Amino acid sequence: MLLMHVAAMTAAVMIDRVVGDPPNWPHPVRWTGSLISILEKRLNRGRHRRLKGVIHLLVTLLTVGFSTMAIVYFAYQLHWAAGFVIEVLLITSAIAQKSLKTAALEVVQPLERQDIALARKRLSWIVGRDTEHLTESQIVRGTIETVAENTSDGITAPLFWAFIGGAPAIWVYKAINTGDSIIGYRNKRFEEYGWATAKLDDAANWIPSRITGWIMLITRRPASSLTRKKLARLLPGEAKKHPSPNSGWGEAAVALMLNIKLGGRNTYQGIVSDRPVMGVGSERLLPMHVHQAVQMMNRSVLLFMAVCWLGGIIYVFTGSWS
Repeated sequence: MLLMHVAAMTAAVMIDRVVGDPPNWPHPVRWTGSLISILEKRLNRGRHRRLKGVIHLLVTLLTVGFSTMAIVYFAYQLHWAAGFVIEVLLITSAIAQKSLKTAALEVVQPLERQDIALARKRLSWIVGRDTEHLTESQIVRGTIETVAENTSDGITAPLFWAFIGGAPAIWVYKAINTGDSIIGYRNKRFEEYGWATAKLDDAANWIPSRITGWIMLITRRPASSLTRKKLARLLPGEAKKHPSPNSGWGEAAVALMLNIKLGGRNTYQGIVSDRPVMGVGSERLLPMHVHQAVQMMNRSVLLFMAVCWLGGIIYVFTGSWS
């Protein structure tokens, strides 16, 4: 069964790389987001908001998990091929490699034509920071940070959970991740209510974010004179500079490999946010670095799938040997 999951993952990655997410197709993330929003409006009020947030999380995970499990189970009962196709489609809809690549290139292409106004506008579609007054290098930084962070969140972390438990596991992960993007904010409205979802999202991403960061170090030749061994020693310390326990691994790996710096000052609705700078490089951020970051993302996904195949074969072999 494990190798069936890996085969479904492989087919899903291939389909997503070619087709992506057609905008008019029904998408389970939208349904999950609607469920989360409905529960939040009904529960996020009055006292005991942290407890209500835990109830919200349990209801969401049970609903998504059992629904997906039932769909996959009945499809496999009908025929193994039907089950495989359904699992491939469910995994495909949970990853976003082509969407992430397209979003990044839609920002950098106007920059290459010196149309900075359009680049600022398109960056605002994929980041939460203010973009109206960003320079070229700041636009490049925002785009690279989005690609680096979401390589794990949007691709390898879902695939990690698909490896563990197939389509039901990947959609439980997506329910956690979607919930964190909706109610996982540290503000007056969500700090208590979204606490459980945010903590579980951190836990769900802990292993895959670190695997992704290490894999990124072998996706290309380092742009600096530093060896991969030296960069590997620097990676954990640089990753810890990020306020998120997981997001820094992808960003730090990209910064180290491309000999650039990421992080620093951003503004959100006019409020300045300073965070430590990751990376030890000295190169000026240029549009070409976005293309290199996208290339690192694509290669990281291929290497991640190779690791999954190796792990699956070893697991089956050792199980048969035992």
